[in-house]
Amino acid sequence: MTQQPSLVLVRGDITGQHVDAIVNAANSSLLGGGGVDGAIHRVGGPEILAACRELRASRYGKGLPTGQAVATTAGRLDADHVIHTAGPVWSREEDRSALLASCYRESLRVAAELGAKSIAFPAISTGIYGWPMDDGARIAVSTVRKEATAPLTEVRFVLFDEYAYEEFAAALAARG
Repeated sequence: MTQQPSLVLVRGDITGQHVDAIVNAANSSLLGGGGVDGAIHRVGGPEILAACRELRASRYGKGLPTGQAVATTAGRLDADHVIHTAGPVWSREEDRSALLASCYRESLRVAAELGAKSIAFPAISTGIYGWPMDDGARIAVSTVRKEATAPLTEVRFVLFDEYAYEEFAAALAARG
């Protein structure tokens, strides 16, 4: 029987995590932005942007589709890889939950292909993209619980503030 990876909550800065893969809540351009994306590019250095530009010049000329994920170097971060995923913008009129779940699922798939044993996720789409934190936490925790498998041994949700931490803790408690 395969053991499920442990799910860990960390309050802090995702750029300071020592893991095999850090997930970037990227915009579809892959060329940097604000929030988590901007911080990862700033701390990781120009190697990440150069790798993203190569992806844009080859496979992702029109950008990374929402819900998909792709890996690059981690540059100066204390990780082996950055897995970029383009989260959906929240909408009152359209249920985009499947796209948000896909961000987590596809990031886990890429991590498995890389042989990663540890991965750190931010709260994807809950910043400038407006996803309600409680629902984002529910989708993140339920998707990771269902999809995370070996070789992963640890999945971290790295949450920038106390509110996000509390919402993820509640979602984790609700999911056992």
